[in-house]
Amino acid sequence: MPSQFSGDDLQQLVNRLRQSRSLPRLVFSAAIILLLVIGLASSFYKVETEETGVLLRFGRFSGFAEPGLHLKIPFGIDHVYKAKTGRVLKEEFGFRTLQAGVRSTYSKRNLEDESLTLTGDLNVSDVEWIVQYQISDPFKFLFRIHDPESTIRDLAEAVVRKVVGNSNVTEVLTTERAILADRIQSDLQEILNSYDIGVRIVTVKFQDVNPPDPVKAAFNEVNEAEQQKESLIFQAREQYNREVPKARGVARRTIQEAEGYAVERINKAKGETSRFLALLGEYRKAPDVTRQRLYLETLEKVLPKLEEIYIMDREGAGALPLLPLRTEKKGGRQ
Repeated sequence: MPSQFSGDDLQQLVNRLRQSRSLPRLVFSAAIILLLVIGLASSFYKVETEETGVLLRFGRFSGFAEPGLHLKIPFGIDHVYKAKTGRVLKEEFGFRTLQAGVRSTYSKRNLEDESLTLTGDLNVSDVEWIVQYQISDPFKFLFRIHDPESTIRDLAEAVVRKVVGNSNVTEVLTTERAILADRIQSDLQEILNSYDIGVRIVTVKFQDVNPPDPVKAAFNEVNEAEQQKESLIFQAREQYNREVPKARGVARRTIQEAEGYAVERINKAKGETSRFLALLGEYRKAPDVTRQRLYLETLEKVLPKLEEIYIMDREGAGALPLLPLRTEKKGGRQ
């Protein structure tokens, strides 16, 4: 039975052919628009204030990105990794802070494996410490080692156990904490530098060091005794600083007085010697006159000191009493 096509059927067939030809173009155009939108959206990235971006292009290091909004090549050509270089990061050992910024809210549950440490004299101490560090090279920190945080924790724990294990329990619990912390920081930084992972240790600090609970009371008594010892030493040094300068001043003054007295005696002796030599010269010139003069000068010095005066008779008649030269007056003798 022959087919007959009307004009309407022919027109519908033409329209169908046109639609079948334009469909791939629509799909292609939609795909292009979608790729453009995805590429435009993935071309921008933002680096926060405390971060540094590490840009990789085709998997190779391309550069660093400072904080702010940046542009990169999309479709996986450029990849950006971020590291918190502007923040001091912290690792806690022997405890965990439950509320950020509040040290009083912390927990030690199931952390004895971290905190219990053997000392050099075979005692056990319960040590809680923190390690604060900063990322100095974000590329090395992100790509030099697989898990840098775990590496830092393992190294810190190993160094602490080594340093504490070489010290006695008294040093760990009382007076040597700061020195041990400085030694741990130095050794840990040296090991990290050898690993070259771009990390700088800011500080290592002992948060709390205690003996185990069974012997805590005895060690507390030792700690109190050490503190009392330090207090007594401080008091002794204070008294030393007060008394020793005073004694040195008195000794210096005594020495100066002795030196002055010595100079005075020497000068007086020199004067007496000069006077004696002068008298000797006069005596050699006129012996009788000089002898008589010396005799009279001596009597002038001696007679006023006597209460009574006796004159001896040259012919042996004995001593004749003479009236005193001094007479009584009102208000005293003369």
